[in-house]
Amino acid sequence: MELHRFADAADFYRRAEGFLLTDEAQHNLIIGICASLRLGRDYTEHAPYLATVEDRDGVVAAAIRTPPYNLLLSLVRTPDEAATRRALALIAADARREYGTLPGVQGAAAVSRAFAELWHRRTGQPVHKEVALRVFQLETVTPVSGVPGALRRAAAADRDLLIRWLAAFDRETLGGPDARAVARRVDARLDSPLGGLYLWEDGRPVSMAGYGGPTPNGIRVAPVYTPPEHRGRGYASACVAALSQLLLDGGRRYCFLFTDQADPTPNTIYQAIGYRLVGDVDQYAFLPHPEPAQS
Repeated sequence: MELHRFADAADFYRRAEGFLLTDEAQHNLIIGICASLRLGRDYTEHAPYLATVEDRDGVVAAAIRTPPYNLLLSLVRTPDEAATRRALALIAADARREYGTLPGVQGAAAVSRAFAELWHRRTGQPVHKEVALRVFQLETVTPVSGVPGALRRAAAADRDLLIRWLAAFDRETLGGPDARAVARRVDARLDSPLGGLYLWEDGRPVSMAGYGGPTPNGIRVAPVYTPPEHRGRGYASACVAALSQLLLDGGRRYCFLFTDQADPTPNTIYQAIGYRLVGDVDQYAFLPHPEPAQS
């Protein structure tokens, strides 16, 4: 079993594509990031980390990172737990040589947990399960009725509103927005062949949903945000349902989205419009080493 590093996203994807497409929904984030990188869309000023682990039969695992963000792990396809640990150990050793420390890891629940435990043993960094996510996939939309309003694509004139709403979304989901990063993300979505932002309007904008991260057959719906004063009226359900149908009508076979397991509302409303659970994804934070006690 060997680890292979790639300097170019196109080379990485050519090597890993067949493996990643064995579970397109579970790997939709990695595949979508590769799509952006291959078009020259930079996530950060730092070069991405792109790696596969391979045995004599081909790829058994893949990892990607766009610093300063977390390491993303694929599923690991090995014959037993010992081989899975060896594959993850190769990634951990290489990532440690490259970065020294990592802010965290995200992947399928069992994979991310195994990697976090391995990283803790190797580095001593405390680990903390930050969020438990779920991956959903939709093939057919169940229409939403009785919600007033209509969907429209966001435009440059909506930029200030979109920045405010995306910053609020980040505060709720990530704990705090990076103002420059929020503006960059909005501008990228307003001028991207791979994604966009839509608004649900009921006299005025009341909800937002975006899409991006295309895969060969699907695309991810995110972010989804409704200001608190407009919640509880079905706007988010109507917005996501309408956007999902638009994407399917545009040629996508699937739509994907992530939810927070701790928040029952999106897990309920998305299933009501046709999203079906694919799997669980956990995100672990790797905390700084504790400071030594002062004598």
